Amino acid sequence: MYKAILVGANLKSDGLMDYYMEELASLAVARDIEVLYTMTQSINRITAKYYIGSGKVEEISTFAKNLDADIVIFNNELSGSQIRNLENEIGVRVIDRTMLILDIFAVRAKTKEAMLQVEIAQLEYMLPRLSGLRESLGRQQGGIGSRGPGEKKLELDRRRIEADRSRLRKELSDIVKARKIQRKNRTKSSIKKIAIVGYTNAGKSTLLNALIECTHRDIDKKVYVEDMLFATLETSTRHIILDNNKEFIATDTVGFVSDLPHNLVESFKSTLEEITEADLLIHIVDTSNTFYENQIEVTNKTLEEIGVRDIPVIYIYNKYDLIEEEIKPLHYPSVIVSLLEEQGIKKVLNIIEKELFKDYEKVLLLIPYNEGELVSYFNENTHIISQKYTNEGTLIELELSNILKSKYSKYIK
Repeated sequence: MYKAILVGANLKSDGLMDYYMEELASLAVARDIEVLYTMTQSINRITAKYYIGSGKVEEISTFAKNLDADIVIFNNELSGSQIRNLENEIGVRVIDRTMLILDIFAVRAKTKEAMLQVEIAQLEYMLPRLSGLRESLGRQQGGIGSRGPGEKKLELDRRRIEADRSRLRKELSDIVKARKIQRKNRTKSSIKKIAIVGYTNAGKSTLLNALIECTHRDIDKKVYVEDMLFATLETSTRHIILDNNKEFIATDTVGFVSDLPHNLVESFKSTLEEITEADLLIHIVDTSNTFYENQIEVTNKTLEEIGVRDIPVIYIYNKYDLIEEEIKPLHYPSVIVSLLEEQGIKKVLNIIEKELFKDYEKVLLLIPYNEGELVSYFNENTHIISQKYTNEGTLIELELSNILKSKYSKYIK
């Protein structure tokens, strides 16, 4: 296990420095790094050589030696020359928050698509830092910040990197085309779609698993869940059928985090396109986190960045069982629950059904007896309210979407 000192330079003066450093510590733990000590410094300007003041660099060097640290992680994004200068002064590996997040993504990526997305983001990160990283990676024998391109011991050559980036983008483009065809087929089916979004570790995968479990279908299709930042990077899509035969496609997306590297957002845009085509967004909020209001803001800002606009949103204030004070929702419609409790899942299902199927109407259809297959279809695929037999045919009261109402308008009584 790596042992790290965390360093944060406070430029913003927004009162969130403690939050940023807590989150950096959580990111370190997610990468199996032991945090030995956390240091911060308020600065008025960035210094070109070290980012922070030289006095602070000496202090970090002393702590690194005394605590036997083998890595220093900056919360701030560093240039290649700053990384090289800091490593020369401190005597241990130096990485920044962006490199740590990229490394977590590199470790967690399981699908071909995710691996390509992460590697492209790593190359984008490396390009402007070639001179500094050439020396830094040259000292490394694998480890933090060296997965992906570094692990292959690429020569840090601009032309080589740009060629690799073009090749990877072409591979990613082919995968994206195939997934777009799958998505197009789902769109043709006219089934409603929801996307589960939110900060990392807020409970998105927990909700998807709960939806699968409470509808008693495809229990073996549950997704991986762990109490850790970025436990999974995979976009998981499941077909949910309610007891009343209403159905929708639910997609669990990768979580967001403060200062998510821009290159990573760009690389993952193809995956996040699932969100832009949803009929409804389910925004999961971790109310047990003191800074959950800031997390809502970060998530909404990231959604704007990927082009999500004018899609209705339900806010699920989760983990209410872990706090004592009363929560006052900032956004509506919303529900305050614990997704680990059955009652909480029922509340979420109720509000999803209410918002997602608000265009459904009660309709009375008269189906002639010689078209009995339609009666079977409605019984298997719609919510039947009542059904009786008359001299003219089967009279069915049911709920239909606008699309189905239009399709079977000639049977409307």
